[in-house]
Amino acid sequence: METFKPMLLTSLKSYSRTQLIKDIIAGIIVAIIALPLSIALALASGVGPEAGIFTAIIGGFVISALGGSSVQISGPTAAFATIVAGIVAKDGIDGLVVSTILAGIFLIIMGFCHFGSLIKFIPFTITTGFTSGIAVTIVIGQLKDFFGVTYADGAAPIETIQKLEAFLASLSTINTDSLIVGAISLLILILSPMVFKRVPGSLLAVIGGILMVQFLPLKANTIGDLYSISNSLPDFHLPQVNLELIQEAIPNAFTIAILAAIESLLSCVVADGMINGKHRSDMELVAQGAGNVASALFGGIPATGAIARTAANIKNGGRTPIAGMVHSITLVIVLIVLMPYAGLIPMPTIAAILFVVAYNMCQWRTFLHLTKTAPKSDVAVLFITFILTIVFDLVVAIEIGMILACLLFIKRMSDETHVRSWTYVDNDSQEVNEQLQKLPIQIRVYEITGPLFFGAADIIEHIVVKDFTTCLILRMRSVPALDSTALNALTDLVTFCKEKGITVIFSHVNEQPMKVMQKAGFTKIVGEENFCPNIKKALKRAEEIIK
Repeated sequence: METFKPMLLTSLKSYSRTQLIKDIIAGIIVAIIALPLSIALALASGVGPEAGIFTAIIGGFVISALGGSSVQISGPTAAFATIVAGIVAKDGIDGLVVSTILAGIFLIIMGFCHFGSLIKFIPFTITTGFTSGIAVTIVIGQLKDFFGVTYADGAAPIETIQKLEAFLASLSTINTDSLIVGAISLLILILSPMVFKRVPGSLLAVIGGILMVQFLPLKANTIGDLYSISNSLPDFHLPQVNLELIQEAIPNAFTIAILAAIESLLSCVVADGMINGKHRSDMELVAQGAGNVASALFGGIPATGAIARTAANIKNGGRTPIAGMVHSITLVIVLIVLMPYAGLIPMPTIAAILFVVAYNMCQWRTFLHLTKTAPKSDVAVLFITFILTIVFDLVVAIEIGMILACLLFIKRMSDETHVRSWTYVDNDSQEVNEQLQKLPIQIRVYEITGPLFFGAADIIEHIVVKDFTTCLILRMRSVPALDSTALNALTDLVTFCKEKGITVIFSHVNEQPMKVMQKAGFTKIVGEENFCPNIKKALKRAEEIIK
C-alpha cells in the first residue's frame, strides 16, 4: 500500500548524483546545528550529554529511513525535556526506556490504525497552551545553571514549581561568573544570526563559552564537572522490566506518543508547504514509533520531528530522506572525534541555548492573538492548559484540556440544534416566488435543525401535539447526524404518538440519520411508507391519512 511505503523508496526511483551532493551538504550542516542542541536537550532532560547524540543518531536515522516525509529531520526536541526529566527523576533510566518503548509501540499502532489524520482533532488552543507551558518550564529549569546558584541542602527538586521555589530561595548564592558567561552566550545567540547567516548561533555560543571559561578568569560549571563524558558508540540495552514499572509507564508513554505524533506531523505539514510536497502521515507515525523504540534500546531519549532542523535541511538543499540519514552518520563521526571536548562546554552556555529554544517554541505572538480574538471558552482552555502544564505536568494538562474542549464542543453543538413548529410551509425548491400552503388543523409540522446527539436529545421533548392532531411531520433536511441517544428520544415520541393515534411522518431524512434508523429497526416501527423525500410529499401523505 502506498500509505505505508517509506518515502525513501519513492525518492530513490528518480534519484540523481546532483541531489546526492545536495543531500550530503544539507545533512552535514544540519548535524552541526543538531550537535549543541542535542547535548543541551539531553542535559535538560536529566540524562547524560551522549543520550542526546544517541537519539539523533539512532532515532534520526531510523525515522528518516522509514518515514513518510522526504525532508523530516528527527531527534531530541524541547517538548520532551520536562517530561523526560520527570520520568528519570521518579522512575530512573529504566522507567524512561520502558516509557519510550511503549510510546513507540503506541505510535506504530496509531499509524497502522490510520490515526495520522485524527491528530488534527486536537484543538489548536490545547497545542498552543501546552507548547507555551513547556517553554516556561524549560526556562525555569535552566535558571539554576544560568545564574550558577547552589540549592540549599543539596536539594534536587523535580516539579517545575519546586524548581522555581528552590531557585528563589537560593538567590543569595548567584555566581557572577556564571551569569557573565550565560549573558554573553545569550548575546551571541541573539546577534549571530544577523552577522553570520550560515553558521549556527548555538555553535558560536558553545565556542565562545569554552573560550571564556578556559582563557578568562571566569569560573563556571562545565558539562565535564557534572557528567562523565564518553565517545563510545551506543550500546544495546534492555531495561529491567516488571509489571509495576509497565503500569507506571503507560500514562507517560501515552503522553510521549501523542506529543511525538503532534509535533512530527506538524513538522511534516510545515515542510510540505516549503517544498510543495505531500507527506504520508500514517507511515510517518509508524517510523516515529520504530525510531523511538530503537532510540530507547540504544541509550537515547524520545525523538520526534524537529521543525527548525527540518527547515534548515530544506533551506540547504535537502530533498530526500538521504539528507536525514547523512545527518545521523555525521553525528557518529562527531561523537567519536569531538565528544571528549564536550566536557569543556559551560553549563550557563547550555542554559542560554535552551532559553533561545524556549523562546522559539513558546509561540507568544500566537498566544496573545488567541487571547484577543478567540471565544472566551477557547481562551479558558488555552490558559488552563498553559497553567496546568507548568504547575502539574503535560499529562494532566492534555487530559483536562481535552475534556474541557470536548465539553465545550458538545455545548456549542447542542446550542446549534433547534426545533420549531410552523404554520405555513413551502416546497423544498429555493424559487423566490414560492406559494405558501395553509396547514390543515390535524397536521402539525416541526422542523429540526442541527445534529441530533446526546447533548441535544432533550429538544425532542419540545415537540408538542394537540388533541386534534392526526399527523405529525418531522422535517429533518437540516439534521446532518443522529446518534443512539437522540434516536431513543425519537422512539419514545413515536411510541407516545401511536398511543394517541397520531401518525408520525419523516421528511427529507439525510443519509447518516437514515442509516442509524434502519440499523436500529426504527424505520419499521414508523413504517417505510411514512418516510418521504421532501416536505411536499410528506404533506401529501399526511393529507391522505386525515381524509
